[in-house]
Amino acid sequence: MPPTPVRRALLSVHDKTGLVDFASALVARGVELLSTGGTAKALRAAGLAVKDVSDETGFPEMLDGRVKTLHPRVHGALLGLRDDDKHRAQMAEHGIGAIDLLVVNLYPFEATVMKPRVTLEEAIEQIDIGGPAMLRSAAKNHRSVGVVTDPAQYATVLDDLKANGGALSEELKAQLARVVFARTSAYDAAIHQFLAGRGLDPMPLALGSAWRATTLRYGENPHQAAALYVDPRAPRGSLAKALFRNGKELSFNNYLDADAAWGLARGLEAPAAVVVKHNNPCGVATAADPAAAFEAALACDPRSAFGGIVAFNRPLTEALARRLASGDTFLEVVVAPGVEAAAVQALVEGPRWGKNLRILDVETTTPTPFGFDVRAIDGGLLVQQRDTELVDPKGVEVATKRAPTDAEKAALFFAYRVVQHVRSNAIVVGVGTQAVGVGAGQMSRVEATELAIHRAKRWAAEGARSLDGAVLASDAFFPFNDALETAIAAGVRAVIQPGGSKNDEAAVALCNAHGVAMILAGHRHFRH
Repeated sequence: MPPTPVRRALLSVHDKTGLVDFASALVARGVELLSTGGTAKALRAAGLAVKDVSDETGFPEMLDGRVKTLHPRVHGALLGLRDDDKHRAQMAEHGIGAIDLLVVNLYPFEATVMKPRVTLEEAIEQIDIGGPAMLRSAAKNHRSVGVVTDPAQYATVLDDLKANGGALSEELKAQLARVVFARTSAYDAAIHQFLAGRGLDPMPLALGSAWRATTLRYGENPHQAAALYVDPRAPRGSLAKALFRNGKELSFNNYLDADAAWGLARGLEAPAAVVVKHNNPCGVATAADPAAAFEAALACDPRSAFGGIVAFNRPLTEALARRLASGDTFLEVVVAPGVEAAAVQALVEGPRWGKNLRILDVETTTPTPFGFDVRAIDGGLLVQQRDTELVDPKGVEVATKRAPTDAEKAALFFAYRVVQHVRSNAIVVGVGTQAVGVGAGQMSRVEATELAIHRAKRWAAEGARSLDGAVLASDAFFPFNDALETAIAAGVRAVIQPGGSKNDEAAVALCNAHGVAMILAGHRHFRH
């Protein structure tokens, strides 16, 4: 359908910033103006010709202005399909003239409820009904109707009209429609949260498109309320949609740790086990089968694993469950992509803690985690894309004279996958496809390295093993050589780090002096 010139516009705004200039520019283009209440009054005061919506509908504004645009001659004018013969015939039969541009901003509900001691009656009177209804009608039919929700959009709309001979481009109309649904969604959420805050339920029923699936036992601490919200768009394989096979109700912390474990396990190709404690992996390994992977993961830091969460990237079978039940390590949660009924029975009837063990069946793995990474700050939210980028082995730079062997490369890239899921400052020491030392969340990189080496040495001592030939992965560059000196002295013979420091040359020189291979991956993996 070719773009239709804007011939009629309906303007009904609470915020009248820039209104007169914008409307004047529309009139200069031959656009007929329809309006309501205070908006019509402001336009007439500026000398502009305006037709009242009540004259268009043949029905007066009533109930103190609560009803004025809820009429077929308004919504038919917005919703009628311009390229549908039946729609055009019905519009003509009922005298409905098309509206090509809608300019609406809503009653200031959010600002009203921020006022001290606002009453329920005051808040309710600022719940806009006709505005959101018109916005949604126009946005639904955005192939034919442009819809403006904010004075900040006026200049863009006028520029687009000028560039397209008095019509609006398909691209701009689609963009404006997306803004509508974001605005009405946020508006409704503000109303919901205000009304919920007046009741006894501390947790809102919805956050954006995510609905509250269940309340949780508590938040990070018992005095904090918490709830789980599930995005209906999330695919199978998402933790929020996991099937609950057994155990006590999960807490906020249980879900956080389970997400950390599943987020790492799902991205490993070979059979893997990931043990998490306090949102950091304290054991990760891949092996020929999940049971062997669990043994190797547990060996990294068995003390920290007590009371931890374990995730597998293979189904939880009865045999694997019996291995979990036979050990001395108390577990809080097990996550797996598929859970056999016999596995649940083996865990429930096995260890004394089995009846309370939470078993989450995510059913299947999905290629990448769903959604955005959202963090709350005082008064707002920080939102970013998830860090799902993996290092390309072909795109890295070998910075040292000695290149890593094939075995070292495999170990380095495995360790780099693990360090991506460790809180910064983060260091992972690995042997083969097994993490043997993890240093997480330290304020200095050298202390993260010392911690990882300390745990790796304990792993070596407990199994009469050697650290000579181990590899090390760092989530960011080394500002000084002290951390590398600690690692090399312990037996590390290959290192992977992002690079980008002024000290890279000194780090490479140190590695060259000790025959250590170093790979510069080219991107970092901070995880605060």
